[in-house]
Amino acid sequence: MAEPTLLFVGLDVHKDSIAVAHAQAERTDPPHFVGSVGTRQSDIDKMIRGLHSKAPNLVFAYEAGPCGYVLHRYLTGKGLECRVIAPSLIPKKPGDKVKNDRRDAVEIARLLRSGDLTPVYVPRVEDEAIRDLSRARDAARLTLKNAKLRLKSFLLRLGLNYTGRADWNDAHRRYLAKVVCPTATQQIVFQESIHAVDEQVARLRRIEQELLDVAPKWRLFPVVEALQALRGVQWVVAITIVAELGDLTRFDNPRQLAAFVGLIPSEHSSGNSRRQGGITKTGNGRARRALVEAAWAYRHNPKVSEAIQKRLESLPKVFKRSAGKHNSDSASVTEGSPHVASTRTSPSPPSPASSSRSCGRSPRRCRSNPDTGTRRNSPGFEWRRGPGLAQPSTTLRGGFGRSSCLE
Repeated sequence: MAEPTLLFVGLDVHKDSIAVAHAQAERTDPPHFVGSVGTRQSDIDKMIRGLHSKAPNLVFAYEAGPCGYVLHRYLTGKGLECRVIAPSLIPKKPGDKVKNDRRDAVEIARLLRSGDLTPVYVPRVEDEAIRDLSRARDAARLTLKNAKLRLKSFLLRLGLNYTGRADWNDAHRRYLAKVVCPTATQQIVFQESIHAVDEQVARLRRIEQELLDVAPKWRLFPVVEALQALRGVQWVVAITIVAELGDLTRFDNPRQLAAFVGLIPSEHSSGNSRRQGGITKTGNGRARRALVEAAWAYRHNPKVSEAIQKRLESLPKVFKRSAGKHNSDSASVTEGSPHVASTRTSPSPPSPASSSRSCGRSPRRCRSNPDTGTRRNSPGFEWRRGPGLAQPSTTLRGGFGRSSCLE
């Protein structure tokens, strides 16, 4: 029997141990479980030498998890092929209720040989560092939000609710400085809550400053600058999107990018019936949230503000032309849409009831123009009822495949 030349190795990686199994290429034999090894480099080198004695070519795979990409970078640094697998896309039998390290390693080796595993994108070390700093800023933002909420809830329970128009501005700060709680003990709780908010504000500012200092040295910083030419996209949104998405050239078309951030419609079709629902909300949630937040700026009339004009001054002409096209076209309705065409060529103005149906609200609360059926201050928008919210009927250039205002 000829010696195998290729060996598929499945790894079940944990903090203190790695379960190892391998499967021979072009064979139908079940994978062989080798055993568990340590996570030190000497243990991994010993494992590689033992596997090399069985076959000259090795292909490793393990699930993405809390251990990160350290093992992947170590194996690829030695010239070995290693794939980090998406755990949610691993085929599983519904009736299989037994799970342990041995079975996981054997299953990964078997599926790796059959080609049924989906690898994930492994960022560079410097890209992952920027992403970690961006996520640290987001964590600080959430901690600050929770600290403010705890303070406001504490004051509300004492009947000391603030009645101003805005929270946490100078007027609100002056109000908090005059608050006196009923008891001395509650005053201590109040002061500690104030200190907690101040500490988180200072922490958020420090992280943002570090992010501003490090970002210009990043290899993807030109992409960050280019994204800021769009309305609603400043440095926080731009860095978040680029840090989470990484190298955009890995997407073959806009549909793949939309699917990665979960902005494609869900679908439940059968036979001649086709039903589409809300967006899938799968994939990278942080990038999706940043895109949705930026998209709210496109509710208003297209206008290049002074701040956007300053950001455009340092960009190449190709970015300026592209940004200008998107900023002007985003508020226009897609040409050739039958739904919009029927609205424009309607011989008689729609009734208030029909206008309320287009935006999903009652006639009394509807903010649409009853004469044109369009939202005020948004020429060309036709609002229609969607899953839970009214959505503007615009379409992304590049074939995202769904009505959206994210362009």
